[in-house]
Amino acid sequence: MSATTPAVSPVTPTYWALACAHLAKKDRVMKKLIAQFGDATLQTRGDAFVTLARSIVGQQISVKAAQSVWDRFAGLPKRMTPAAVLKLKVDDMRSAGLSSRKVEYLVDLAVHFSSGAVHVQAWQEMDDEAIIDQLVGIRGIGRWTAEMFLIFHLMRPNVLPLDDVGLINGISRNYFSGEPVSRSDAREVAQAWSPYATVATWYIWRSLDPVPVAY
Repeated sequence: MSATTPAVSPVTPTYWALACAHLAKKDRVMKKLIAQFGDATLQTRGDAFVTLARSIVGQQISVKAAQSVWDRFAGLPKRMTPAAVLKLKVDDMRSAGLSSRKVEYLVDLAVHFSSGAVHVQAWQEMDDEAIIDQLVGIRGIGRWTAEMFLIFHLMRPNVLPLDDVGLINGISRNYFSGEPVSRSDAREVAQAWSPYATVATWYIWRSLDPVPVAY
């Protein structure tokens, strides 16, 4: 853990064991994946701003590249907070490996958090689509990023991120012997996952990369 990351103990969803039992019963592929990768679970770091910032940094680049850029970026402020990001120099952010556009997105994210434009305290009472609608009002946050936030920060149980390349590739590999998969194909497979599509998605990701994804 870097010095810039608050020392927060990761939190695991309370529904995880119940979800795994449900998925193993409903879906033979899930039963196999859960048996293979059942030693770890989804976890949240508990910091909404950091989760969204990491999602922006990770857009359109590999997981490995995203981690490298994040490590350099996170080393710039003493602590990764909206106020600290707003004090950073653009040149320093660019030197960390961020594109001009991602710098703009991160600054806009910091402005939204520092000004209170996003209603963090209300999220627990809001449904998934209402939160997505609020988040996509921030520059650089589209539906995929908002869904990653629902999964990795709020740990909502039934998120199906159909724009996620890893999910589509994983469904192709695990259910269609590598054949191309459409969104409707993926949605049909995922009918058996409800109301725990988040958990199933997480295991699909694990089938592609045994190291748990985190934001």
